[in-house]
Amino acid sequence: MSFMLTFHRDGKPILAGLLLLALLAGCEQNVTAIKTNTPAPAFALDRLDGSVVRFPDQYRGQVVAIRFWADWCPYCRAEMRALEPVYRQHRDRGLVILAINVLQPPETVRPFVRELGVSYDVLLDPQGEVTRDYRVMGLPMTFIVDRQGVIRARIVGESTPEVFARAITGLL
Repeated sequence: MSFMLTFHRDGKPILAGLLLLALLAGCEQNVTAIKTNTPAPAFALDRLDGSVVRFPDQYRGQVVAIRFWADWCPYCRAEMRALEPVYRQHRDRGLVILAINVLQPPETVRPFVRELGVSYDVLLDPQGEVTRDYRVMGLPMTFIVDRQGVIRARIVGESTPEVFARAITGLL
């Protein structure tokens, strides 16, 4: 078994990689990734403002990028900023980004998101239920869902604006 020691912004060490794997994998031995060309799992999560998002019901006919992240993730900050211009460029053509925070309280998420200045929706998965449903085993991870609710791509790890744009362009 391996783990990664990461540090929170305030310098307090946390065993983030080990904790995430333990919470998400549970006792399951054969966790397999969600396959492309299959329907995206449905979910209902709170936005930071407390309103509820129901996926896929509220997003039929749109291309949705479902991103999983946390503030302790060393790659998430840069990626979230880097994807903002791509989102702004394509949102009028039907692009939606749902940035799902994994296992963190709103008091931690709000200042982080405010500092980044992202305009796409940030959702809270405080118990990790949706993260488990999507079989996320590392952060960041992004699923690209077409207008019919089918997963068409999965980006494991940090994405560049170019990779993200290529993943969504044919679907818009």
